Amino acid sequence: MSKQDGSTRQVSAPGADDSRTPFLHVDLDAFFASVELLDNPELAGKPVVVGGRGPRSVVSAANYEARRYGVNSAMPMALALRRCPNAVVVPVRMHRYAELSAQVMAIFDDMTPLVERLGIDEAFLDVSGAAKLLGSPRVVAELLRARVLAETGLTCSVGVASTKFVAKLASGRSKPNGLLVVPAEQTLAFLHPLPVSALWGVGAATEAQLKKLGLNRVADVAETPLGVLQSTLGPALGLKLHSLANGLDPRAISTEREEKSIGHETTFSYDITDIREIRRALLRQSDDVAARLRRAELVARTVVLKLRYSDFSTVTKSRTLAEPTNVGRRIYEEALAAFDALGAAGTRVRLIGVRAEQLGVGGGSLGLWDPDEEWREAELAVDEVTARFGKGMLKPAALVRSPPEG
Repeated sequence: MSKQDGSTRQVSAPGADDSRTPFLHVDLDAFFASVELLDNPELAGKPVVVGGRGPRSVVSAANYEARRYGVNSAMPMALALRRCPNAVVVPVRMHRYAELSAQVMAIFDDMTPLVERLGIDEAFLDVSGAAKLLGSPRVVAELLRARVLAETGLTCSVGVASTKFVAKLASGRSKPNGLLVVPAEQTLAFLHPLPVSALWGVGAATEAQLKKLGLNRVADVAETPLGVLQSTLGPALGLKLHSLANGLDPRAISTEREEKSIGHETTFSYDITDIREIRRALLRQSDDVAARLRRAELVARTVVLKLRYSDFSTVTKSRTLAEPTNVGRRIYEEALAAFDALGAAGTRVRLIGVRAEQLGVGGGSLGLWDPDEEWREAELAVDEVTARFGKGMLKPAALVRSPPEG
């Protein structure tokens, strides 16, 4: 659904019954690309692709003009430019996307306290309690879309349904800039003609298993005895798909946002073996991870190193700390120790990443005896400078490259 180009767009006719459809799924249209068009109106009507231009860059987002050429997110940039040679490529600006995302999410929060964020550009809302103040679910959806456009200049697509799963499918069907209500009594009529790949949890492998059983549409899954699905897919997945195919989804809105991990990774423009480059990348990523932990007032007990070699094989190595931390130097030392333990020195590395796991609440000094006290104080000072003057104004000496000799 997320990769469609809008050619199958479907929106609701006026008067669609929304009396039993409390769930909204709101999805900002081609978010990164739309922000770039908002800030650069001269790009309107042109195919725009967000991402880098390096030999290993991938597409972060594409507007609908670019999608019509077959350009999609996560596609190698080289392939995207072969498909759409006249595309305008603009770099990723996460700080700007985060700024506008926060504005949009604030609008959601203003309309209902039951908001479940799914990322930077989409969310579920339960608007059952907003009827007296704002109106029916469809009215709320229309108000929401109007506010997002008026206050940010962005468009969004909204699905309105009796379950979260169907609401998400409906928002995808209504893209771009549409609203689709699926009345409760029409849920099965909406679901059953869809391909099995539309079911939540059906990837390529599961789709192949279902098709081996002759199950090509959602209706086929709905009509298959539960025992047959469970014997093929396993008890849990079989039950889940059988329920979804029959329009059953008991999930409520979850307003809790618990981060399970925080990480950064880098794909190099060319395979590297230089241990100094690898150490610099690890230090930069460790500092970024630690800064994010501190901003969220979290600490991590486990540090995970991820390596991808030139042959695309990928390995990870984790190290569990005696005491949880949010100090970049400690994370770096553990990541470097994991690198050494893998015996990766001298091998050709394509990608490297650092991730913090087993997160818990914490901040400041973590005990009477703090082995990282000096580093912690230095990094907190960096946080203060960053907050005042922006990222990159102060950094470890190891991350400052020497000027070229000449």
